[in-house]
Amino acid sequence: MSELFVKICGLKTGPDVDVAVAAGADAVGFVFAPGSPRTIGADAARELAARVPESVLTVGVFRGQPVEEVRRLTEESGVRGVQLHGDEGPEYYEALRAEGRTLLRATAEHVERCGEYGEDLLLLDAPDPGSGKPWNWGSAQFTAPEGRWLLAGGLTPGSVREAVETTGAWGVDVSSGVERERGVKDPALIRAFVEAARG
Repeated sequence: MSELFVKICGLKTGPDVDVAVAAGADAVGFVFAPGSPRTIGADAARELAARVPESVLTVGVFRGQPVEEVRRLTEESGVRGVQLHGDEGPEYYEALRAEGRTLLRATAEHVERCGEYGEDLLLLDAPDPGSGKPWNWGSAQFTAPEGRWLLAGGLTPGSVREAVETTGAWGVDVSSGVERERGVKDPALIRAFVEAARG
C-alpha cells in the first residue's frame, strides 16, 4: 500500500496552514458551509490557498448549498478540490466537474464503492460531522468501500493509527481532533496527528 493520504480540515489561519503543510498533509480543507465555527469567506480562503504548494490539495467544504454558490466560492477562493457534505446528488458532481478539480463526496451512509456519484474521493464521516464524536468503525457490521476513501469522524492523534489498521482506510480526515478548543487548531496536535496516522 502507498503512503496514507492525510487531510487536515477546517483551517482558518496562515500559521495553521503552514504547520499542516510542513507536517506532510496531502490536503487542507477550508469550510464554506454556513453555521460552523470553522467557516471562512472566499477571500480569506484564497489568501490561505496561495500559501499551499501545488503538491498539496486545497479543498472547499460545502453542505447543502446551491450548486451555483458552490461553483462561485470555489472559483473565487481558487481551491482545487470540492467536498460536498450534504444530500447532493450525482447531478452536483456532474455540474462541478472541471479540469484539474478533485471532487470529494462526504457521507455518513454505508457506500459500496468510491465513484458512485461521480466523485474522485469518498469520505466516510460520523453522523454529526465536525462534532468530534467518533462512530463505530470497529463494529463487525462495518465494511470498507472499494476504491479511494477517507475515514473521518472523531479521529485524534491517539486513535488514528488503530482506526486505519482496523478499517484499511486509504486516507484520513481530521478537524476537531487537532483543536485545543472548538474551531481553534493546535499546531502540536496537527503534527502529532500526521505522524501517528502514518505510523
